[in-house]
Amino acid sequence: MADSAVGCLVDKFALFVENEVQLLRGDREEVQNLRGELERMTAFLKVADALEESDVELKVWVKQVREIAHETEDALDEYFMLLQADDHADGFYGALHKLSCCIKNMKARYSIISELQAIRSRIKNLRQVQERLLPKFTRIEQGNSGSTSEGNTWQYRRGDALLLDKTDLVGIDEPKQQLVEWLVKGGKRLEVVSVVAMGGMGKTTLAKQVYEDEEVKKHFERRAWVAVSRSFKIEELLKNMIKQFFSVVSRPVPEGLDSMNNGLRRIIKDLLKKSRYLVVLDDVWHLNEWDVLKYALPNNNCGSRVILTTRNADVASTSSGVESEARVYNLKSLSPVESWDLFCKKTFQGNACPTYLKDICQYTLRKCEGLPLAIVAISGVLASKDRRRIDEWDMVGRSLGDEIESNDKLQDLKKILSLSFNDLPCYLKDCFLYLSIFPEDYWIKKMRVIRLWIAEGLIEAKEGKTLEDVAEDYLNELLNRGLLQVASISGRVKTYRVHDVLREIIVSKSRDQNFTTIAKDQNVMWPDKVRRLSIHNTLQNVQENMRSVSRLRSLFMFGVVEKVDIQSLFPGGFKLLNVLDLQNSRLKRFPIDLDNMIYLKYLSLRGTKVKTIPGIIGKLQYLETLDIKHSRVQGNIGALRSLQKLCFIEANQGGGAIMMELGKLYQLRRLGILELRKEDGKSLQEEEILDLQHLSSPPRLIQRVYLRGRLETLPPWIPSLHGLVRLHLKWSRLKEDPLVLLQKLPNLVHLELLQVYEGDTLYFKMGGFNKLKILRLDQFSELRCVQVEVGAMPCVEKLIILRCALLKKVPVGIEYMTKLKLLEFFDMPEEFIQTLRPDERDSDYWKVAHIPEVYSTHGREGRWEVNTVNHNV
Repeated sequence: MADSAVGCLVDKFALFVENEVQLLRGDREEVQNLRGELERMTAFLKVADALEESDVELKVWVKQVREIAHETEDALDEYFMLLQADDHADGFYGALHKLSCCIKNMKARYSIISELQAIRSRIKNLRQVQERLLPKFTRIEQGNSGSTSEGNTWQYRRGDALLLDKTDLVGIDEPKQQLVEWLVKGGKRLEVVSVVAMGGMGKTTLAKQVYEDEEVKKHFERRAWVAVSRSFKIEELLKNMIKQFFSVVSRPVPEGLDSMNNGLRRIIKDLLKKSRYLVVLDDVWHLNEWDVLKYALPNNNCGSRVILTTRNADVASTSSGVESEARVYNLKSLSPVESWDLFCKKTFQGNACPTYLKDICQYTLRKCEGLPLAIVAISGVLASKDRRRIDEWDMVGRSLGDEIESNDKLQDLKKILSLSFNDLPCYLKDCFLYLSIFPEDYWIKKMRVIRLWIAEGLIEAKEGKTLEDVAEDYLNELLNRGLLQVASISGRVKTYRVHDVLREIIVSKSRDQNFTTIAKDQNVMWPDKVRRLSIHNTLQNVQENMRSVSRLRSLFMFGVVEKVDIQSLFPGGFKLLNVLDLQNSRLKRFPIDLDNMIYLKYLSLRGTKVKTIPGIIGKLQYLETLDIKHSRVQGNIGALRSLQKLCFIEANQGGGAIMMELGKLYQLRRLGILELRKEDGKSLQEEEILDLQHLSSPPRLIQRVYLRGRLETLPPWIPSLHGLVRLHLKWSRLKEDPLVLLQKLPNLVHLELLQVYEGDTLYFKMGGFNKLKILRLDQFSELRCVQVEVGAMPCVEKLIILRCALLKKVPVGIEYMTKLKLLEFFDMPEEFIQTLRPDERDSDYWKVAHIPEVYSTHGREGRWEVNTVNHNV
């Protein structure tokens, strides 16, 4: 994982060499060689990542590489800061000052180069160790990454889940019944049944109970259970399957099977071509593992089935072949009642929990969040403790992270959850570790973490995609791997959370790698050099560790109740800081001295009481994101020429002065504008009209615009935003059809309109919205007709219509929208829904029959019901 830390240095070295041609003289070649060493080390680290956790010597080596990379980056950034200081002097006195600075800075430059030379010597030593470690990497490249004794031992321990007594099982009846039904009922074609959930949820246990069910045994003539490890060998798996198939029917296996490597698939196909068979593939990590196995299994139209257990939702959803169908069962956490039942069975051997321990046990159990493996593991710890020592029982729940690290009874829990982390590609590991900055049970907003990842340099650029798009792909991948949970949904996923036990794992790894330091109310030892500092709940114990933050790169505060005075708290300043996130802190004035903050990329004052931003903020040439939503900031925005995201500002504040300044933000990509009620700033005042005419020259590179509030007319500059990808308009209440201007936007992909138009007809014309993929129409109070011409919106894949009370029919011409994959109606009139029923007279069902997914959602008795309209679902 140190490859990301090393990789970012290569470009900085190129710039360094270019600037120091004279100063380096004979050493220039040596510095170039150092850059080459770093490039080779980066490539090497990508391979080392696969073995780091299971090899102690290699882990130490990677840690040393990471430390050197950080020290080198600090030295180079301090050098570039000196260059920056030299360039800020004008006039005669400025020239004298500049000369004085140059003399002082020359000494500093020599000092930095001397530091780099010392680093170069250390890198040479690491290079020698790297050469000695090379044989281990050769084994990795040959596909033996799982061959360590520790890895093999853990793989064999999975067998423990197959030996559980039925009395130990909780919450398994309902999922077992569903899976058995899928297996024994249905068509004759081969079907794949996938069980998907995060590690430790009980997938193997469930699959084994289904596999051994008497009804299942009677139904299938041949059965095989195959444990797929992360480093499986296809020949060994196929031989294992063959042996099991012959064993079920009490026949001897083919002679010489153990020495075979070819023809194994043919043996299986011939054996199963006329049999109804069941194969369980337990613990499939990647699609390629399924791909190499599925071609050995014939689709013989005998009603055969495959059960596949996996942590990866992508594997589950795409595991069906061309000639087979797939069913996916998402295994859920245990309910609170089921969790308590399992906890008491394991902790008190089936007896009731003593009354005086009940609160402590329930608190500890909540940390498990229904994860069976965590419940069983923690129960084992508590069962061994003296029930009279209440303090020991209490400590388990309150210091769960420390328990996981130090208690032998929790090592299996740590290992099985760590497997998911270790399996991540290197570009995702840092991103997932980064989530350790957030407190326990914290709801992580999608756009916040995306912008933070970008500011920290964790997102790799990909051709044809914005960094935000790539970051969103990363989030989806973590979600599909079961490492993130959706916390809330409003039309689309907006917030996430990390399971408490899994969070303890990444907090531990983050601390071990000096990735993040978390400062909480208890006094925890800080590393010598803190890179990221996340302060939770209190500033207690922060000041006594000030000497550790001289090279701080990121600072976060969560739930701090004390009044915050950053300059008093950190008197040394943050000359290398990239990220400063003080959201919802008790701040009344701008928190920092900006004189030496040239590297700041992300600044959040959201939810603070800060009113003014100093004019010197214009020096922050790298600042990409300024979040001042729900703050009281009024001016000096136009100085931020490198700003890429500004959310949210009040359009009419300061007589429209802020709007005039927006035209100066040439790099702006994302803009949110709203108008809060002037009296108290708490709620939207829909009757006041947003004055957007001041913005005569909008930022040309802008990609996302959010406008909330009443408009007299749509801003005339909207069609000029050729880079606009996403547009949200809310409460505009226009008298004129907004589509006339909006349809001309050449790159618009996502359009959401809420109470935007007071007319009765929306007309989508041929040639309009050529790249639009998502369209959402909400609360058009007078809308009676939507019409779509042939050739309009040719790429739309998702159309959502909500709360349009007077709309009685589906859009005229919707049958021409051949790319539509999802059509959803939310809280629409019953008369509208009836027109979609195929058995109704004058039904419009034929217009939407080509769309794979059509849903209708409406309120009933205080809850929402989702109904499927299309029979294809």
